[in-house]
Amino acid sequence: MASLFRKAGEPRRRGTPADLLVIGLGNPGPEFDHTRHNVGADAVALLAHRHGGELRKGKERSLVAEIRMGDLRVAIGFPQTFMNNSGEAVRLLARRYGVENADQLVVLHDELDLDVGRLKIKQGGGLAGHNGLRSITQHVGTTDFVRLRIGVGKPPPSQAGRDWVLRRPGKAEASKIADSLDRAVKAVEQFGAEGLDATMNTVNRRADSPG
Repeated sequence: MASLFRKAGEPRRRGTPADLLVIGLGNPGPEFDHTRHNVGADAVALLAHRHGGELRKGKERSLVAEIRMGDLRVAIGFPQTFMNNSGEAVRLLARRYGVENADQLVVLHDELDLDVGRLKIKQGGGLAGHNGLRSITQHVGTTDFVRLRIGVGKPPPSQAGRDWVLRRPGKAEASKIADSLDRAVKAVEQFGAEGLDATMNTVNRRADSPG
């Protein structure tokens, strides 16, 4: 079980720690709302809402909510550092909420290599060129956190990946993404209740099926 290393001299959190820290990646500002790159942020906002919470500005360079999922205390964060520096906020949130183990950190993010609306969940692995994941890895010192990948599809040959993810999807794609956000929330809930293996069996089996 990998640890999220604190800097030398950083104190441990006082009080009851969170059981999970769920991070949705994206860019701050209305110009980025509901773009493909912000599907992770949209998913965690929906998760907070479903459990009676609301993302609000916190001290850790993030929008933050605290919810209960069954018996679990769950902290939710949407870093306001822009995607490339997401790890700065994640480290601060992990310290605030006393999250020291990588399997307590769940990161939701966009994925070009999955068809629109597909989901996959795993622990650890490569970064696949995702700058948000790279930044988190640099700041928490491990790649062993849990990733819930939300498919946004590949751009057409004439369009760069950066331009693709920073744009809002069309109506048909937006409908598929909205459905995937609902399933992403359910995946986080299942992860909290049943663990990674059961959630992988549900989420990844569906992702691998035709349709």
